[in-house]
Order: sequence, then structure tokens, then C-alpha cells
Amino acid sequence: MTQSLTITLTGTTDLPPGKIATIVTSLEMFERPPERPDTAGTEGFSLDAIGRSDVERYLAVYRLLGERWMWFSRLIKPRAEIEAILANPAVDFYAVRFDGRDVGLLELDFRVTGEGELAFFGLDEAVVGKGAGRWLMNRALALAWAKPIARFWVHTCTLDHPAALAFYQRSGFTVFKRGVEVDDDPRLTGKLRRDSVEHHPVIA
Repeated sequence: MTQSLTITLTGTTDLPPGKIATIVTSLEMFERPPERPDTAGTEGFSLDAIGRSDVERYLAVYRLLGERWMWFSRLIKPRAEIEAILANPAVDFYAVRFDGRDVGLLELDFRVTGEGELAFFGLDEAVVGKGAGRWLMNRALALAWAKPIARFWVHTCTLDHPAALAFYQRSGFTVFKRGVEVDDDPRLTGKLRRDSVEHHPVIA
């Protein structure tokens, strides 16, 4: 049986055991912002398109990045849905390569006419602090605004890296909406390791 939950507009709302909640902030831009230079020392990074049928590589990169921040939306989808998304020519997928391995993910979704969504944007902790975030955002903006779009948007949440929201704002995005998202804790359904996302304890 599916549990429903009513969020009060003020005060604290208790979550049932097994649920997680996060504040989701959505941001947008309506034109390409002035270009910011890459950080020195990022010459070793490159983008590599993920093959349309390479579900295993896509999920491996997704899990590598997402287990720190409770990314699970792709993990709970049936494999057939993942295959359909990868095969859709209106969605672009790139792995960030550094030192001979995949260290990041860029997913751009153009399935809504005239719009682009920065669907997934992440880097392995091993390369954070090397200027990779700015390097990847510069590529994301260039790729997105090369399409016939009038709006580019992204969302982040309170489970994400604490610097993510400010980074998106520095990159030219403006906040337009905030909401609360409630879902089943994926660590209790076997979609993520029980010991992942230690900063957000499991309440079974």
C-alpha cells in the first residue's frame, strides 16, 4: 500500500520511518551567460559521449557519483526505461574522463521543445578542487546553447553538495521555484548501499 504524506506549510512535519525528504531548488536562465575561463590545470579533462546502448557504463558512472549524494532516480527505473532514455536522440550523455578513467557525468535533456535541462552534473570526489566543476559547466553551457533553446534549467536539493546551489548561481542560473520532495529511502529498498550517504542517517 502506498503511503501518502501531507506537508504542513509551517512548522515541522514528521516523516514515517523509511522515508526521506529534501528541499528541491529549481534554477533557470534564458540566454547564455558571459563565458568564464577554465581554471588552470584542467587540460587533462575531456568529455566522452556514452554510447546509446551502453547502459552498464552509464549506470556505473551514475552510481560512482551518486552514492555520496543519494542519486537514485535512475536506479529505481526498470532497465527498459533506462535503455529508452539512452536511445532517445533528444538526450545527450557524456562521461568526464581524467587520468584514464570516468570521473564525471553530464546529461543534457532536450525532450521539451525550446528547452534544455541540465539533468545530471557530477564529478568524482577525487577530482573536486581541481577546477573540474567550472570546466564541466563551461562545456555544458556551450553544448546546451548550441541547441535551438530559449531556456536552460537545472534543479538541486539539500542532499546535494552544499556548494552546488551557489555554484549554479555563479554560473548564471537564477532560482525560480522551491519545493519539498518525499520518497522511499533507497538504502532500505536495496537500490543504494545501506552505509552510503552517511550525512543523512537511515531511519528504518
